[in-house]
Amino acid sequence: MSEKIYLYPLWLRIWHWVNAFLFLILIITGISLHYSDTGSLFIPFSVAVLIHNISGVLLTLLYLFYVVLNITSGNYKYYLPKLKTLLSDIKKQIKFYMFGIFDKEHHPFPVNEKNKFNPMQKLAYISVMYFLTPLIIISGWLLMFPELAPDEVFGMGGVWPMALLHIIVGYFLSLFMFVHIYLGTTGKTALDLFKAMFTGWHHIEEIPEVVHAPAQKESVVEETPEKQKRLFPQVFYNPITLSGSLITLISFGLFLFFLVVETFSDMHNPYVGIITFLILPSILIFGLILIAFGIFRENRILIALRHKERRLPVIDLNNPKHQVAVLVFTVGTILLIMLSAFGSFKAYEYTESDEFCGTLCHKVMEPEWVTYKRSPHSHVGCVKCHIGPGADWFVKSKLSGVYQIYSTLANKYSRPIETPVRDLRPAQETCEQCHWPKHFYYPKTIRRDYYLADEKNSKYTIEMSMHVGGGNIEIGNVEGIHWHMNLANEIYYYASDDTRQVIPWVKSKSLVTGRETIYKLPDYEIDPDILRSNKLRKFDCIDCHNRPSHKFHPPAKMVNLYLSMGRIDPSIPYIKNVAVQALEANLTTTDNVYSSINKFVWTFYENKYPNLPDHYSNLIQNAVTEIAEIFSNNYFPKMRASWRSFPDNIGHLHSPGCFRCHDGNHVSPEGKVLTNDCNACHTFKSEILPSEPHQPILVVSDFIHPGGDDEAIKRQNCVFCHGSRTFLQLTDIRPKKIKK
Repeated sequence: MSEKIYLYPLWLRIWHWVNAFLFLILIITGISLHYSDTGSLFIPFSVAVLIHNISGVLLTLLYLFYVVLNITSGNYKYYLPKLKTLLSDIKKQIKFYMFGIFDKEHHPFPVNEKNKFNPMQKLAYISVMYFLTPLIIISGWLLMFPELAPDEVFGMGGVWPMALLHIIVGYFLSLFMFVHIYLGTTGKTALDLFKAMFTGWHHIEEIPEVVHAPAQKESVVEETPEKQKRLFPQVFYNPITLSGSLITLISFGLFLFFLVVETFSDMHNPYVGIITFLILPSILIFGLILIAFGIFRENRILIALRHKERRLPVIDLNNPKHQVAVLVFTVGTILLIMLSAFGSFKAYEYTESDEFCGTLCHKVMEPEWVTYKRSPHSHVGCVKCHIGPGADWFVKSKLSGVYQIYSTLANKYSRPIETPVRDLRPAQETCEQCHWPKHFYYPKTIRRDYYLADEKNSKYTIEMSMHVGGGNIEIGNVEGIHWHMNLANEIYYYASDDTRQVIPWVKSKSLVTGRETIYKLPDYEIDPDILRSNKLRKFDCIDCHNRPSHKFHPPAKMVNLYLSMGRIDPSIPYIKNVAVQALEANLTTTDNVYSSINKFVWTFYENKYPNLPDHYSNLIQNAVTEIAEIFSNNYFPKMRASWRSFPDNIGHLHSPGCFRCHDGNHVSPEGKVLTNDCNACHTFKSEILPSEPHQPILVVSDFIHPGGDDEAIKRQNCVFCHGSRTFLQLTDIRPKKIKK
């Protein structure tokens, strides 16, 4: 005859089987890693590394779960051996395993509610759970993060001893696992002990009356499964608290899962980061609030039912259930604080990452993200320029970001994104952390190739010397383009439009003499209230370099570059003209870019050159591909973003740029004209004209315009022909006399 006793609580069974599953995965992937060079029979190395690391992290968390529950539930007492009789007990157990088990003798240490394990099992489990398992966990983490390993152990370096220890301990644990499985078959039937670890109930044979005393039977009856599950005080058992516990556990489990994925994945998805470090912690905190609210509400209900005056729960540390509750609460609070600190840091880190800034809102930030990745600042973090160091600008940016998130969710954002950025930190605190105008003084030679819009795509080359200027600390001179940069002068200006393209009033203040000079357009009088307000802007880097990382290039400029690099073959008739027109065609979406450009280009050549030689077909098809790439990197129809929407203030060819102030019309009260002498910024050195492709022409006084060198061209600003009509309408640019 046999009876059942409830021996294995639910938490222990869940831990046991999940632990076994993870350990089996670790054995398989560990072997694959150890023998990764032997062929395709094993898991691929990169996959094995990922699975092994994830399983190791989960095993670590599961081990911590086991240790906490083992202590709080009192399960630890079953592992404590009797030291006085330990040696004799082990001899009896060895004798039983060697002989008695095969003769079907009764077990010398039968299982009951007080003794789950025999002496050898107790020693084995203590060794495995409190010695070998911590060793393999610690060595595994040190292998995963070798920078944390000691520099040297026994003269063998830091990583190699950890790897050796990891393998040796893994071998002993694997051996234990196989012995453990074998001993699991030594019950009444081969599967009897395995069933007990699924159901919690252990079958025992009737044994002498000494073991099953009446008092003990009564205690067995009293210790029902329901009472064993009641670890916490009664106030914990209510629907609200249980629901909060479920929400907390699920969100915590998902947090751990996504944390592992984010840690070991080569590809970082900003959405995973948002879910892991913002959404899931918020849900977890909501679950904790529900737990606390449920406990408070249940306590009030119990007080009302008992007609007692106490308003707050009473904690009685002499009550085992209260002890468990306090311990769980304390450990949980410490873990929550640690995880909250870690999660808060990771959340901060994610909100500062380039991926967060550029890819979280794909539709909104796509133009900025694409242009940023192709800019010279692609390895400079977004926050380096948009925020910079210090807490004050960090707070300002986060407050601004709250509205940006709202406008994105509510679909209230502008198309295109409005520029310039209103609350951008002064460039002296960001740009000049890397670029220092006090050391700019050498001229810079630039050579550029241009192609005319004729049938031959005639090449035209200009070489010029750019007077970068700045300040030379050694000799103290201030000159050239970077004369503006607050080295010996401070410049303030007033822009009458939101895009800072119309500047009717400029003030220059000498830092040496303190003298102020005001330049303004004729008949323009500035409102005195403007001078007293903060509407005057102090000139800095961004006023010229307004598109340092998000530049949308004009079509003619990019086609010239692709022709110069040979990516588009200049031998194709009219390809310069056709490419620019194809880019400027009204394409409403980026989904049909290639097909639209392909149709546009081929329609032209089929009509204009029906008998074009066959060898041009591949050249034209390649040109279509390159034109489509130019479009994808510079035109974003959904956000209405292109070079037409964002003027580039460097230069004056495609947008007003320098001529916003240096147009020859800004005059001081003394009659001094704000210079617009071309040679103040650059000097032309040579030209190679289409008519003389092999003979550079040295520029003596002025360059020769390839479209004609008559007086009408010289009297108007470059942007009048080369710029967008948007800029012309905005600034009302008319032909003006360019003074030399």
